[in-house]
Amino acid sequence: MAQTKTNTEDYLRMYAQMVRIRTFEDTANQLYLSAKMPGLTHMYSGEEAVAVGICEALTTTDRITSTHRGHGHCVAKGAAFKEMFCELLGKEEGYCRGKGGSMHIADQFNGNLGANAIVGGSMGIATGSAFTAKMQGRDDVTVCFFGDGATAQGLLYEVMNMAALWKLPVIYACENNGYSEYTATAEIAAGSITARAEAFGIEAHQVDGQDVLAVNTLTQDLVARARKGEGPFFLELMTYRYHGHHVGDINREYYRSKDEERDWKDNRDPIVKFRGWLVDQGVASEAEIEAMNAEIKQDAAEAVEYALNARYPAESEVDMHVYADIEHALAPHTA
Repeated sequence: MAQTKTNTEDYLRMYAQMVRIRTFEDTANQLYLSAKMPGLTHMYSGEEAVAVGICEALTTTDRITSTHRGHGHCVAKGAAFKEMFCELLGKEEGYCRGKGGSMHIADQFNGNLGANAIVGGSMGIATGSAFTAKMQGRDDVTVCFFGDGATAQGLLYEVMNMAALWKLPVIYACENNGYSEYTATAEIAAGSITARAEAFGIEAHQVDGQDVLAVNTLTQDLVARARKGEGPFFLELMTYRYHGHHVGDINREYYRSKDEERDWKDNRDPIVKFRGWLVDQGVASEAEIEAMNAEIKQDAAEAVEYALNARYPAESEVDMHVYADIEHALAPHTA
């Protein structure tokens, strides 16, 4: 495992953030299975090192765009459990007042421009964000998360062409988890994914997406260079999702084997790998890590309990933030 930061606090925060993502997803899955959460959701479990390794290299004012599998990005960029669970449960204290839900959550305060249920749908938004930063003379960097399946979307090639021509401060982060919904990546993506970016003269890297320090080391370097006008950049992060495409995708044997899933969980889990490294390096003891895990689990349980009892938005809000000339949409919200 590569090494980067030498500050113990940074290492422990990265570990905690990965555990927070896994805990959030486990809890959200239980909410779905117990029929307490409406709609489908897409689990990020197994891919935690990607979101954390990248977002730990960003500042609050740096921006990200997310995907339909976006909870991990949201947590990694600084979102709080309470507001996130309120959003998933449709409550007014959610980040989008309960109207975005799992696939449309956004957290503007922490620079998360939003998840997107359209495959590759946020690529233009991310590139536009980077263009805005350059035009306004800011040194903000935007990271665009998307899956391997989104490399088949034409929009990616349009925006990479513009980003390369204008040297925009954007990093395209392809989370290659091996499957585009229910089809193996090898069956939908011809040739090399990184070569797609290189065709536009964009520097591209492939990295082990299960190694949070490797991801973080590379991202820190690319972010620093993007701030100096050396972007754009492209990352292909090799990772794996433990659950199905969505929570209803239970029987997956027709497109991937249980042995394959077991191998990734047993031998390449990003949290287990990093935990072992922390203990081996003397950064934390097993007891300290267990205490951290327990605290995060308790935080999630309390956030869920709060969200379950929180209020739904008023019916009068149905057109708030939709039409500009609706009076109550322009007025400050009162409890």
